[in-house]
Amino acid sequence: MRPARHGIDRRLFLGALTSVAAGFLTPGLALAQGAAQPFGTWVEKFRARARARGISDATYSRVFATVKPDPSVFEADRAQPEFQEETWQYLNRRVSDWRIATGRQRASEYAALFTRIENDFGVDRSVMLGYWGMESAFGDVVTNPRHMKPVFNSLATLAWGDPRRRKYWETELLNALVIVERGWSTPQEMVGSWAGAMGHTQWMPEVWLNMGVDYDGNGRISPFGKPDDALAGTANFILKRGRYRKGEPWGIEARLPAGFNTQLADNKTWRPLSAWGGMGLTMVEGQSITEYDNPARLWLPGGAGGPALLLLHNFYAVRSYNPSSAYALAVVHLGDRVMGGEPFKTPWPGGERTLTLAELQEIQQRLTRLGFDTGGTDGRVGNDTMRAVKAFQQRAGLTPADGYPGLQVLNALRGAR
Repeated sequence: MRPARHGIDRRLFLGALTSVAAGFLTPGLALAQGAAQPFGTWVEKFRARARARGISDATYSRVFATVKPDPSVFEADRAQPEFQEETWQYLNRRVSDWRIATGRQRASEYAALFTRIENDFGVDRSVMLGYWGMESAFGDVVTNPRHMKPVFNSLATLAWGDPRRRKYWETELLNALVIVERGWSTPQEMVGSWAGAMGHTQWMPEVWLNMGVDYDGNGRISPFGKPDDALAGTANFILKRGRYRKGEPWGIEARLPAGFNTQLADNKTWRPLSAWGGMGLTMVEGQSITEYDNPARLWLPGGAGGPALLLLHNFYAVRSYNPSSAYALAVVHLGDRVMGGEPFKTPWPGGERTLTLAELQEIQQRLTRLGFDTGGTDGRVGNDTMRAVKAFQQRAGLTPADGYPGLQVLNALRGAR
């Protein structure tokens, strides 16, 4: 889960980079970033907070011996989203051939682990595979320096210099220190996102401390290394905080009757499935839902004419991990596809089919030959590939120049010289 973004004068921020690196801020920049003292002075004052939380001076000194401010976290926190994606684009990028194929390999490799999680927590393996694929590409980026950075640098910088959410960052920094104090991890091992999320399923320190499970029985809890603790802890999270219900689906794709009032699809109003059925809704393949009383909300993620989804309780249990409906939909749909489920039956208005792994690799290869940096040619679409696509779209006059590697881009690349 990422903290809320907030604004800052970009000129003040850019001007602050040099002074932050030196550990000092001018008065105007101190007001902009809320750091009223040099970083080293703040570190020594914060030691008292750590002592009060039970952190030994030895642990504190060991952790902060290598900590230095990381100004890039301010920009990551305050940056506007670089790419605007339609829901179908969001899903196509994340529920990709690569993720489905890799997920099936992991499902087979860790079948016994998923069976144990299902027995102990009641959370279906499809959901756990969806989280694992979404959060770390099934563990592939857990320690990749292109994606992860030292957590203590990030959290200490934010606790020192972010006035709006200082209390939150201070608490998470203390939580991270407790993890080291307990011997569960080391400062060197604790790498993560700019906001401090770590491991296979991207735990914040608070989740690590309070929802973590020593599932491999080695005497410590860790989201790194083997996926046992990470997956069990995430199952524990959605069971306890999301109130996940064993054996219930996340929702169904529905078919709307002609002339249906789409204003009723507000993703807020709960009605029994039987009530939705009384309005003429059926399962997408025509089966009746009038005999089911499960409360559901209707969502049209692509607008009128696209897939109609009746969301049940477990969709919101999954969403408790990240308060984004698009994220939750990607998790459950990826998990379904990994376990052999079908794509949505109803086409997305204005949408394209998902490109195959070979087609995505072809896009990356052709962009690379034209001098664009895609960050690799493995068919996995990250920000580097999207930036390269956007630059090519702008050069070729393609609209919208949204960075989405779809059929239009592939066809244009095949004709490019």
